[in-house]
Amino acid sequence: METLIFDCDGVLVDSEVVAEATLLEQLSLLLPDIPEDVALRQALGMTTGAILARLEQQSAHELPADALDRIDNAIEARLADELRAVEGVAETLARIELPLAIVSNSRRRRVLASLAVTGLDARLGGVPLFTADEVERPKPAPDLYLLAARQMGRAPSDCLVIEDSVSGVTAAHAAGMTVIGFTGASHIEEGHAERLRQAGAWRVLPGMHGLEALIQQWHEGRRVSASAAASETNEESPR
Repeated sequence: METLIFDCDGVLVDSEVVAEATLLEQLSLLLPDIPEDVALRQALGMTTGAILARLEQQSAHELPADALDRIDNAIEARLADELRAVEGVAETLARIELPLAIVSNSRRRRVLASLAVTGLDARLGGVPLFTADEVERPKPAPDLYLLAARQMGRAPSDCLVIEDSVSGVTAAHAAGMTVIGFTGASHIEEGHAERLRQAGAWRVLPGMHGLEALIQQWHEGRRVSASAAASETNEESPR
């Protein structure tokens, strides 16, 4: 059995770009003496809480008690605006026949908000959901993808992952899964597609265009490989 692992908010928009931009906007309000280049460099590969703790040490300003909630709410609101602009995703997913799972390096609350604002909660409400809350390393790492495969009873090689971020593609590829990379629906950064390929993406697509054909190509390729392997085994068996 084959499974499609779908990063819901990341595939619809370049969620890393949205989150980083919003994070910097909020940090400039909360810690106005922190240079943006320092904030951005330290934001990569860290949780929001860890970012705030690190930057507060370098600032003369004290963060308010609700700083983490304020930043999370700002990022979620910005993502919601971006996601509302994406069209045709529900129709595309409705035509995909492989079992679906959602794996996201965001927290469960943010994923549920993304699904609700796009109306995808009606289509994906019963789909298994695996989020950063469930692993020790909340940033993209193979652990989360392997957790999803294990709990769904799939081998990693039976999973096709849809991912938009270089870190997500790297992690899913390291987990032994085939990955289709996306350049994002609302942010197309120059050179991003090539970075996804270098990270191990099997194919790279803009938005959802051509997704169904690629899924079918992957499925057919695996079927042919399995048939060839079975024939080879039969030929080698003693008669």
